Amino acid sequence: MLRSSMSNRLPLLLRQLSHQQLPSGPACRLRKLCSSSSSSSRGDDPDGRRLQDDQAFSIPVPGSLEASGTDSIVREVIHNSKEVLSLLQEKNPAFKPVLAVIQAGDDNSMQEINQNLAKKAGLDITHICLPPDSGEDEIVDEILKINEDPRVHGLALQISEDSLSNKVLEALKPEKDVDGVTDVNLGKLARGNAPECFVSPLARAVVELVEKSGITLDGKKVLVVGARGPLEAALQYLFQRKGSMTMSSPWATPQLQGKLQEADIVILGSPKPEEIPAAWIPSGATVLNCFHDILSGKLRGGSPGVPAANGLITEEDVSLLAAALRIQNMISSGRRWLREQQHRRWRLHCLKLQPLSPVPSDIEISRRQTPKAVDVLAKEIGLLADEIEIYGKTKAKVRLSLLERLKDQKDGKYVLVAGITPTPLGEGKSTVTIGLVQALTAHLNVNSFACLRQPSQGPTFGVKGGAAGGGYAQVIPMEEFNLHLTGDIHAITAANNLLAAAIDTRILHESTQTDKALYNRLVPLVNGVREFSEIQLSRLKKLGINKTDPSTLTEEEVRKFARLNIDPSTITWQRVLDTNDRFLRKITIGQGSTEKEYSRQAQFDIAVASEIMAVLALTDSLADMKERLGRMVVASDKDGQPVTAEDLGVTGALTVLMKDAIKPNLMQTLEGTPVFVHAGPFANIAHGNSSVLADKVALKLVGEEGFVVTEAGFGADIGMEKFFNIKCRASGLVPNVVVLVATVRALKMHGGGPSVTAGVPLKKEYTEENIQLVADGCCNLQKQIQIAQLFGVPVVVALNVFKTDTRAEIDLVCELAKRAGAFDAVPCYHWSIGGKGSVDLARAVREAANKRSRFQFLYDVQLPIVEKIRTIAQAVYGAKDIELSPEAQSKIDRYTQQGFGNLPICMAKTHLSLSHEPDKKGVPRDFILPISDVRASIGAGFIYPLVGTMSTMPGLPTRPCFYDIDLNTETEQVRGLF
Repeated sequence: MLRSSMSNRLPLLLRQLSHQQLPSGPACRLRKLCSSSSSSSRGDDPDGRRLQDDQAFSIPVPGSLEASGTDSIVREVIHNSKEVLSLLQEKNPAFKPVLAVIQAGDDNSMQEINQNLAKKAGLDITHICLPPDSGEDEIVDEILKINEDPRVHGLALQISEDSLSNKVLEALKPEKDVDGVTDVNLGKLARGNAPECFVSPLARAVVELVEKSGITLDGKKVLVVGARGPLEAALQYLFQRKGSMTMSSPWATPQLQGKLQEADIVILGSPKPEEIPAAWIPSGATVLNCFHDILSGKLRGGSPGVPAANGLITEEDVSLLAAALRIQNMISSGRRWLREQQHRRWRLHCLKLQPLSPVPSDIEISRRQTPKAVDVLAKEIGLLADEIEIYGKTKAKVRLSLLERLKDQKDGKYVLVAGITPTPLGEGKSTVTIGLVQALTAHLNVNSFACLRQPSQGPTFGVKGGAAGGGYAQVIPMEEFNLHLTGDIHAITAANNLLAAAIDTRILHESTQTDKALYNRLVPLVNGVREFSEIQLSRLKKLGINKTDPSTLTEEEVRKFARLNIDPSTITWQRVLDTNDRFLRKITIGQGSTEKEYSRQAQFDIAVASEIMAVLALTDSLADMKERLGRMVVASDKDGQPVTAEDLGVTGALTVLMKDAIKPNLMQTLEGTPVFVHAGPFANIAHGNSSVLADKVALKLVGEEGFVVTEAGFGADIGMEKFFNIKCRASGLVPNVVVLVATVRALKMHGGGPSVTAGVPLKKEYTEENIQLVADGCCNLQKQIQIAQLFGVPVVVALNVFKTDTRAEIDLVCELAKRAGAFDAVPCYHWSIGGKGSVDLARAVREAANKRSRFQFLYDVQLPIVEKIRTIAQAVYGAKDIELSPEAQSKIDRYTQQGFGNLPICMAKTHLSLSHEPDKKGVPRDFILPISDVRASIGAGFIYPLVGTMSTMPGLPTRPCFYDIDLNTETEQVRGLF
């Protein structure tokens, strides 16, 4: 009866709601989309009204509550919902809330009502239809899927009351619980926090309709009989908020007749048993049937002989209004979701430090701090559950889908940390980077992200040690940071060596087979069918062969397709390993008898020297990475033309190996602030910066007022120059500030101080005050400031303070830095006390970032290769000119002829001096920069000239770090890392 009556009223109500026609639009389809949707049109708004965060929905108060009165309330609720959604969509045109209904059973009595009301409000509805006999596990599985689907903003359960078990309710995400049945929403309602929760639409419909019928609820006695669970609780809370005295009772209770006689209002939560006389309910009481098998609003049956609210309120009134109020809850859910996507200051729980003096070892400090669970950190900084892939407890990968979700979010401020020319004493760029973000977020309450390179395991077990920062400014857990992380470098190693194997294998097979045999093996007959693979079709297109049928190629086309004719003497692609091993610097491959005497000299590089690492660092999407991997040049053919990974047919396989490595790795600092650790290309033959993707994701997450702080390898003359001319050119990002790191001790060395040997105590020049040495060494600091100014970016000098530094030395460095053009110069103490010691630096960086950026590149990439090299040598290093070897000139001519002349330049030279001679400290002048060779990383997108010889495989010292590294086999704790 109810369904028939509702079906009769619905068309009239929908026609009345159609006074504002909505333009049709594409439907959002999940598993089964039950209604097409339409974008709510923007109504005329001459007053320029905008939705305020606290704007509430309202229900009108009609004079009487006949059927048309209920309909007018429903119309107003839907109209208000549509209007609010329209206002939300003005700033978020693609936003469309989706309500998912999980239904266990075949009763679709409410489906039409839900669909049509949702359509009029501008929502989508999807129904997940389960068999009637579905158990709680099947229901919970579907709930969990919807919980993690970012496209769905609300979830309603259309299941029997018996199926509404604690397990089902606990599985439901409170943020999507638009029926208000979870403990979280009921608890907030009980505490009086109704604006912060979802209130049961069914319970609210009952209270609203009783109140709008003209009945004053204050002081009334309300009996809820036969109800249970969330509905019973919601009804009691809502009536109590209206001043009513609320009682609840089951049908089977001896005191029922007395309770009924005392009640002014009776709410029936289930059908009246036949043995209970209707006469027990006083004739003057307002009685309302509120039976439900489903929480999404379907009422059932009635109680024979029981009048309904003096004839004013019917079951269909309650059902229809409940459906409308659910739509209203959906809009509220979408609104909250949008607000969560917008920039806000993170509600970050920062970890407290208790610095000790003297400062313990890095690993001791790291171990004394308990990091937050990474999923907690991810939620704090605005990541959705489906945007992270957790590795253990403290690491996670972040999916690139985040960039699409936050594409309209404004970027934060972009800060680069660089250094003076490095010395064996170290400057502490990583420590400054981490100390700065700890200061910004943990002490100044500013959203900030550090973006660091992943360290190679070679130096970790060699002589340099790890790269997690140090003291009370480091990434934790530092052993996980320094060892394996999430396996990105291993993925690069696998991809690199697969390509190396493909090169030599192709040469071998081409040298031992005829054209026809080679072709038949490259394009084999499978189940009687011969087909080109997708990558082979791409090669045919490159060769100008517009055919897709393998049987139609001519003999000449077969030869061109099958033979790459690689010239072994031109192979530039080497195998790699993430271990320092000097005995792999020169090897001979192909010594086995099965290789038919094919052998050649080759070498191993350290894994982070692979061009694939540089590709990872510069790519901006999975598609872009695949394209870059395909165009990597590995050799030339015998006609001098480049041979690429795409020619070898290995692009797809490389992309598969790298598909997870492309996702940035999320970790945290000692004070619980977020860090991305991603990519770690060499800073000599590559550009020495962390990934573009990590920076882009972080810039979206921090929001417009936040800061992303990243680090460049080596000194500003190398790492910073490449950051600007290569990385910023690839990413399109514009830096706001350069933080230039220096130490008094390193400046003394640049001022002529004695040489330093690792493991040998420092001489007194470095441990006692020496103003003259500091003053003389500041020439290097001044030169690096001038280099930064070439790019139009303000410079803040961060002076890493050691306990042996005197106040006079510190003041002198800061004064000379400001005279040289630094925006500010600030002493920093983060190593000894954490972020608190870099608050002054953080304030200076914030102030400098407010200056208008005048960023510019140093050169135009369209210049000839030689002119670009000369520009860097003269403007950055201070060279008088450059000198090209015949080999270098020949390579430049070849790359220009091959069409690579418009790539940026990545200079590969010693990091220990502005010149090519490592022992020349300070600011060398009037030198000629020798270019011994020129090579190309076409996939990464740069040409790299070699200044002198460059080792790409480090060796182990006499006493490597591995002597001190050990594992406690009982606690599984790592010892000896630094």
